[in-house]
Amino acid sequence: MADLLIVTEQSGLDGIKTTHLLTKANLSHSRLSKFLENLTGANLINKIEYDGKNTFVITSEGRQYLESYKQFSNLTDSFGLEL
Repeated sequence: MADLLIVTEQSGLDGIKTTHLLTKANLSHSRLSKFLENLTGANLINKIEYDGKNTFVITSEGRQYLESYKQFSNLTDSFGLEL
């Protein structure tokens, strides 16, 4: 999920479309759909529908979550642990 948030954050304010998320995350469509449902349900990303196409934008809560994740990841790395 952190990888999806990172890719969405890197896309900026314009967001990222589903097809780009599929290729960058290297996930099947059904698996990506489940992750996106969880992320939107937790208010970490917003789904914007326009002309039948979906675009995803990270929320401020998503940025906070991602920052906490990066800090935790750095801490585990310093102890030689992997997430």
